[in-house]
Amino acid sequence: MNKEQEQIRKKSPVNIKNKKAAFEYFFIETFTAGIVLTGTEIKSIRAGRASLVDAYCMIVNGEMWVKGMNVSPYFYGSYNNHEMKRDRKLLLTRREIARLESATKQTGYTIVPLLVFIDEHGRAKVDIALCKGKKAFDKRQTLKEKEDRREMDRAMKVYK
Repeated sequence: MNKEQEQIRKKSPVNIKNKKAAFEYFFIETFTAGIVLTGTEIKSIRAGRASLVDAYCMIVNGEMWVKGMNVSPYFYGSYNNHEMKRDRKLLLTRREIARLESATKQTGYTIVPLLVFIDEHGRAKVDIALCKGKKAFDKRQTLKEKEDRREMDRAMKVYK
């Protein structure tokens, strides 16, 4: 990811993250995909009312789908509202989908959505990653590193 893309994500009014993914998986490669939404879904995402907690991606018939992504119903949606946990299509190139499909056929690899954001044109985008699952000792190591960083930050604040 280059600096320009990073700036877009930081400027975005909406940053819905999957915090659990960094703890559960090692990220091998990341991609940015568009997402097909209905009218009330994009309004709900712009309001920040979505969650990626139990979401995962699947490839079905050469198309990438995100499953388990929760987008809360739009408050002003009336009878036109959407389903909360419906499957949503992701927009990637054929080459990217083929690469991800061949990688996920290996054991231990999966595709996980990491971040939902709004780009500079007002469209919803999803950052997805090809991931390899962590073992229990890897998770303990991650927690230890996180605690060490926290201790160092506290020590630096005391000396300032």
